[in-house]
Amino acid sequence: MNSPTFTELRERLAEGVPPGQCDEIGVRRLWRAALDTLQQELIRLNVTQGMWLAAPLPALHEPQLLQHLQGWVWAPEHLNRLKRRIIALPDHLGGNKTVRAQAQGGSLLNYQCLALLPDDGHDPVLMVITPTLQVVVALHGEPQQRQLLMRCDPASLGEVLAFLERRLEEQSPKQAEQLHIALESLGPLHSDKQLNERFWSTLAERLAVSEPESIIRPAMPPKVKLQNGSDDLDLLEALTHEVRTPLATIRTLIRSLLRRKDLPDLAIQRLQQIDVECNEQIDRFGLIFHAAELQRQPTETILARTNLESILEALALAWSEQLKRRGIRLILDLDHNLPAVLSDSRRLEAMLGGLIDRSSRGLPTGSKLKLGLQAAGLRVKLQLHVVLPNSIKNTPTSASTREKLGTLLSWDPTTGSLQLSQDATRRMMASLGGHYRPRRDRDLTVFFPIDGNSD
Repeated sequence: MNSPTFTELRERLAEGVPPGQCDEIGVRRLWRAALDTLQQELIRLNVTQGMWLAAPLPALHEPQLLQHLQGWVWAPEHLNRLKRRIIALPDHLGGNKTVRAQAQGGSLLNYQCLALLPDDGHDPVLMVITPTLQVVVALHGEPQQRQLLMRCDPASLGEVLAFLERRLEEQSPKQAEQLHIALESLGPLHSDKQLNERFWSTLAERLAVSEPESIIRPAMPPKVKLQNGSDDLDLLEALTHEVRTPLATIRTLIRSLLRRKDLPDLAIQRLQQIDVECNEQIDRFGLIFHAAELQRQPTETILARTNLESILEALALAWSEQLKRRGIRLILDLDHNLPAVLSDSRRLEAMLGGLIDRSSRGLPTGSKLKLGLQAAGLRVKLQLHVVLPNSIKNTPTSASTREKLGTLLSWDPTTGSLQLSQDATRRMMASLGGHYRPRRDRDLTVFFPIDGNSD
């Protein structure tokens, strides 16, 4: 008898549910909002015991949960190899003692990996079982009919758990036995009859505050022929997850320390600096993750009325502080009362931060980064221009030494900096309504279309 596939499981969960109406971008937003909603609910309940089972990549990322819940993940085989290599790294390569201790202690790599089957598909599935909350969420559907599925009724949960147990028994009897032991240790399970209503209402509120407002317009990014396989994208997404998870753990620990009242000023200052660095790196790898998503599934993007001037003014202080630590000065030259543009304000903020980081990383102390915003006919023009110190004029910057790593990433061997490639940056900006034009060295220009209904 053939092993059950996750494709069959998602189809079973979708029975009796009308087809969705989301595109790929929209349903992925739903998925991220669903994960945030579910994890915050678990944190609210102060869950300290339970388990989670996911495919095709790890889903949970909150450190408070990862350190308490056991996990099983069905993932591409190269992710299994990657995890084994991380834990087995020799000490002289760095990080081994910490990673191995944290992996064995259950705070970072606290899950078992099993291999996906060819027919399992790529849509995510997550089941969480705790004494007070049990739920399964998944994505399903054909293009332009995508949907988020959520089940918390005993019949559906029992069917999903039976499926997962069967997969474990066929792939790893030892892991199946561990799952049985973990289930028995939970004792009686209590279902929350209000979970369904609370989940969807909280999800709607989360989307309402995170989505851009007002008028929406469709925009199609340029079609891209994939040059690297799906396996490479799976690996890249897994790597970004493995990087962001420990950084989120460090950030959580730092913020808990900052709440103490007995720390000396110097310690507070150092902790705040570490917190900022963690945020920057989480944002950078989040951007790489979104680029991998876009590379895998180029689809229609929903654009909305966006006040670009306000976004730049709101983010300028944080960017200035970031650049100041590198000895670089940010100069703003923003025209006022510009018309609104069409973009996605939430994703645009991260992308703009990536452009600032791309243009400034590796610049010598004393450099200036000029950020300009002006009207340009039926578009609004955003420009980044690097001004080197007088003592280093006519010296090429390290941008010219970048080497391509596949279609998504570039690497600067002089600084060790990993960035999105020019092609990936262009595609990301196109998905946000922007026309990206790199100039000499680090200079760049992005044109955004004006919202036709602007006053």
